Amino acid sequence: MSIVRTKAMENHDGEDQGSTFWKKSTKPVPGRPSPRKEVRSNSQQNSSSTSFQDFQESVSDAWEIGDDEFCNILDMKISKQVVHSTALSVINSHRSKTSSSQQSSTECNSSGQPQPQNAKNETTTSEERKDSGTTHNSPTSRFNNTHRQHTKLKVAVGADSETMVGKVAKFRLLLESNLLNLEDLRHLSWSGIPVEVRPIAWRLLAGYLPASLERRQAVMERKRLDYWNLVKQYFDTERDETYQDTYRQIHIDIPRMSPLIALFQQKTVQEMFERILFIWAIRHPASGYVQGINDLVTPFYVVFLQEFLPEGGDLDTLEVNTLPKEHQDIIEADSFWCLSKFLDGIQDNYIFAQLGIQHKVKQLKELIQRIDGTLHKHLQRHGIDYLQFSFRWMNNLLTREIPLRCSIRLWDTYLAESDSFASFQLYVCAAFLLHWRQELLLERDFQGLMLMLQNLPTHNWTDADIGVLVAEAYRLKFTFADAPNHLQSSDNR
Repeated sequence: MSIVRTKAMENHDGEDQGSTFWKKSTKPVPGRPSPRKEVRSNSQQNSSSTSFQDFQESVSDAWEIGDDEFCNILDMKISKQVVHSTALSVINSHRSKTSSSQQSSTECNSSGQPQPQNAKNETTTSEERKDSGTTHNSPTSRFNNTHRQHTKLKVAVGADSETMVGKVAKFRLLLESNLLNLEDLRHLSWSGIPVEVRPIAWRLLAGYLPASLERRQAVMERKRLDYWNLVKQYFDTERDETYQDTYRQIHIDIPRMSPLIALFQQKTVQEMFERILFIWAIRHPASGYVQGINDLVTPFYVVFLQEFLPEGGDLDTLEVNTLPKEHQDIIEADSFWCLSKFLDGIQDNYIFAQLGIQHKVKQLKELIQRIDGTLHKHLQRHGIDYLQFSFRWMNNLLTREIPLRCSIRLWDTYLAESDSFASFQLYVCAAFLLHWRQELLLERDFQGLMLMLQNLPTHNWTDADIGVLVAEAYRLKFTFADAPNHLQSSDNR
C-alpha cells in the first residue's frame, strides 16, 4: 500500500515512517490510528458501529483544515499520491470557503451568538421550508422543490479569478507542449478543468487525440471524416431490418431527454443525438442501444458546443441551427468519438441483462454495510433494495441525479481517472449516498425514502459540492486500498 510521506511524519518520529501505514507509535500522528482508546459514552457503546467507523474516528485528525503539512506531497512519481493530494486540496479549499462564509454569517447574526458548523445547511433548509410552505420532512414538498430544478445551462466555473487565471496558464503550458505528458494533464484535471480549455483537455483525456501536438489536427480531421462516412453508410440509407428496432427506441427516447433544458428540445440537436446513438449502437453489437446512454452524450455535447459559442452568447438561448454547418458537424463527430472512448471502460454495463451494473450495485450494498451499518439497516428495515435507486446512478453515471453543470465537473475527474474511473465511480456513488445520511435516517417509511432517493435536492449544487464529493470518494477508495476482501459477500452478513 503506497502511503504519502509527509514532513510532519518525518519531523515527529525522526525516522522514515513511509514503510508501513500500520506501524505502531506511542505518539499520535495525523493519518494513523491513535494508539489510545477514548472512553465512549453509554449511548455510543450501545449504538451499532463497525471496525471501519472506529478506524475512521481514529484518523479523523488527518482531514482537519489545520494539518497543512500533511497535505504536502513529497513523492510526485506515484499517481495515487498525486490524486490523493488533489483530493485533500479540494476538501481544504472547500472547507476554507465554508469557514469564511460561516464567520461572515456569525457577524451578521442579530442575536450575537455564534452559529454552529452546520448553520449554512440549517439556513438553506429554513429557506426551503419558507419557499415551499410545508415542513421539511414532507415528501411532497421535497419532490416539488427538486422539480423546480435548473432550467439554465450555466457551466462556467465560478472560482476566484486569480486562481483560475493561474490554472488556465498551467493547462495551456501543458496543452501547447510538443509532446503532452498525459499523467501531468490527469493530475491537473482531477480537481476540475477551466471552461476555456475543457474541450481540448477532454479530447486528450478521452484518448481521442494523440499526445503529439503536430499530429492532432490531422487525426481530428481523419476521425471526423470517418464518422460522417459511417453516417452516410448506415444512417442516411434505407436501414436493414436488424437496425429498425434500435432506431425506433432511440427515436422514442431522445424527446424525453432533459425536458427542463430548452437546448435539448431543439429539432436540430435531437437529430444530431439520433445519429450519434445509432452509429454507436451498430458499432457495438454486443450491447446495442440501451436506455440511458443518451444521457451520457449530453456532457460531451455541451462542452464541445461551448467551443463554438458566439462571443457574448448564452447556451440557454442559442439556436444550434444558426451555427455554421461546419461547426455543427465538428461538435457531433467529436461527441461521438469521445463517447465511444469513454464507454469502452464500462462496456459490460450495457451488455445483456446489464450484469456489470448489477455487480456494482451489489458492491455498493456491501460497501455501505461495511462503512455505515446504521444507514444500511435503516434502508433494509424499510424494504429499500439498493437496485431500486442505485441502478440508475450506475447506468447514467449520476447525470440524472445532479445538474448538468455538475455532471460536467464530475466528468473532469472521471476522465482524469482514465480506465480506472469505472471502479472509482462505485466510491462516488457511496459518497453520494452517505452525503444524505441524516435526511434518510429521518424518513420512517418506504414511500418517504424512495421519494427522496429518486428526487435528491441537488438543484443548487455547485462545483464546490462536486469537489468535496470526489474527494470523499477518493478517501473511501484510499482507505480500502489494502482491503481486497471488503467487497466480497459473506454468508453471515
